[in-house]
Amino acid sequence: MTSKLPWYDKNGNIVGTFGISRDCTELVLLQQRLAYEEQLLRTLLDNVPDSIYFKDRESRFVRVSRSKEEKEIRRCPKVRALAAQRTNTPPDQEPPYVPGILVGLTDFDLIDEESARAAYEDEQRIIATGEPIIGKVEKQEHPDGSVTWSITTKVPWRDADGNIIGIVGISKDITRLKEAEQELEKVHKQLVEASRWAGMAEVATDVLHNVGNVLTSVNISCALVAERVQQMDLSNLARIPELISQNMGRLDEFFASDPKGRRIPEYLVAVARTFAEQKEFIQKELARLRQYIDHIKEIVAMQQNYAKVAGVIEKIDVTQLIDDALRVNEAALQRHDVKVVREIEPGIPEILVDKHKVLQILVNLIRNAKYALSESGKSERLLTIRVRRVEGDNVQIQVIDNGIGIPPENLTKIFSHGFTTKKDGHGFGLHSSALAARDMGGTLVAWSDGPGKGATFTLTLPMQPPKR
Repeated sequence: MTSKLPWYDKNGNIVGTFGISRDCTELVLLQQRLAYEEQLLRTLLDNVPDSIYFKDRESRFVRVSRSKEEKEIRRCPKVRALAAQRTNTPPDQEPPYVPGILVGLTDFDLIDEESARAAYEDEQRIIATGEPIIGKVEKQEHPDGSVTWSITTKVPWRDADGNIIGIVGISKDITRLKEAEQELEKVHKQLVEASRWAGMAEVATDVLHNVGNVLTSVNISCALVAERVQQMDLSNLARIPELISQNMGRLDEFFASDPKGRRIPEYLVAVARTFAEQKEFIQKELARLRQYIDHIKEIVAMQQNYAKVAGVIEKIDVTQLIDDALRVNEAALQRHDVKVVREIEPGIPEILVDKHKVLQILVNLIRNAKYALSESGKSERLLTIRVRRVEGDNVQIQVIDNGIGIPPENLTKIFSHGFTTKKDGHGFGLHSSALAARDMGGTLVAWSDGPGKGATFTLTLPMQPPKR
C-alpha cells in the first residue's frame, strides 16, 4: 500500500515527490478470506432447502434463507406483489426472486391468522424465557389456499452481552409426509370396509396382517424422519451473525486471529454437509413411505375387486389369481426370507369358477406353507407354485414347500374340521378350503414324504363348473 505527496521547496515550488509504502499482503489475504467466509454463509442460506430465518423482538424477519423467500413469492399475493413492484414485473408474469423481500414482514403477512398467532406467541415466549422450542409440528394455511406442514425448531438470538434480541429458527417442510399419513389413514379405512363387504374371514385376516406389517414399516420411516429433524442443532448457527456483528470493523483480525472466528468456516462447511446428508436421508425415507402406501393401495384394490364378485362364476386368469394370493402374503413371505418360484405351463386357458373361493384356498395354502418354512429352521426356504393342465379339461395348482413336512398319520386327518398342529391354529382353514374346492367340482389333496421333507398341496379345478 503506497501513499505519494508533492515535495515543495521553501518558495512553494514542486521540486519532486516523496512517498510511504507499507507491505499490506497480509491485509489483502485477510480481506480475501473475509469475502470467502461471507460467501460460505450466503451459500448456506441460498442453498439449504429448509427455511432458515432470524427475527427481531417484534417477530419481524431480519434475515431469511432464499428457499423460504422463493416459496412466499410463489404462494403469498402480498409478497408476490411486492416483488413485482420492486422488479417492475408485469401483472401477468411471475416476478423473479428478490433477496431480502421478507425483511420487515411478519408471519401475519404470510399465513392465516390462527397459525401466525400461534407462531408469534411461541416466539414471544422464547424471547421472554430463553427456552427454545425443538421439533414442533406446525400447520400453515396460505393465502393461495394451499396448506403446508412443517417441523420447526426455534432458539433465542442473543447479542454480545447475552441479551435476547430475537429468535432464530429453521422449519423443515413435511407436507408430503403428512399427506402420506392422511392417505394411509384413508386407505386403511377403505381396507376395513372392503374386508367387511367381502365376507372372507380368512382372506381379510391375511390382508389386514399384511397391511399391519407395512404400517410398521411406515411408522419406522416416520420415526426416523422425525428423529433426524429433531437432531438438528441450530444453536451454534444462530451465534454466527451475532459474532460477525460484534466484530464488525475488525473482521479481518477476527477471522485470522480469534479462535472462534477461525472455526466458523469449518463449522459452516460441516453444517452444509449435514444438511445435504439429512436431505438425502429424508428423501429416501419419503420414497420408501410412498412405496409402502402404494403397496397398501394395491392390496385394497385387489380385496375390493374380489369383494364385489363374491359368489359369481366368471372366467379368470389363473396366473392373476396366484399373483393376488401371493400379494396378500407378500410381507410375511419377505419377512421370513421365503423364496417364491413360479412354474406355470404356457398356454393355460382361462377357467370358469368363483374366483372368490379360489383366492381363499390359495391364500390359505400359501400362508400354511410360509408357516411350515419358518418353523423348519432351514436357511433356504423355498415355496414353489406350479400350474399345469391335466387330463379331463382340468387345471392343477400345486403349492410346494421344503418346510417341516407332514407325518404320515396326519395326512388322513389334515382336512378334518378342528385339526391343527399350530399353537394358535383353529383347524378351519384347510377344512373350509377342501369344502370350497369340492363345491366347485374340484379336489384338494396333500402329500408329504414325512417330517422335515416338505409338503405338496394340489388343487385341481375343472375348466367349466359342474352342472347343478
